[in-house]
Amino acid sequence: MDEELRRRMSSIEINWSEYIREAIRQRIELEERKNAAKKLLEELKIGKHAVPRGFINKTIREMRETR
Repeated sequence: MDEELRRRMSSIEINWSEYIREAIRQRIELEERKNAAKKLLEELKIGKHAVPRGFINKTIREMRETR
């Protein structure tokens, strides 16, 4: 590790290990969501998933009734 960076890090009172673990955890969650979205889009393209007949109309009707 760069000695200058080490000096600067030690001047700040942060648990660097926990900070790095949290940053890694957040990045993993982001990548997992991106992969899930990519997989879903691919499946939608091949027609693996479909909206049930009447679902959209039913949903719109219910939304209007709750206003």
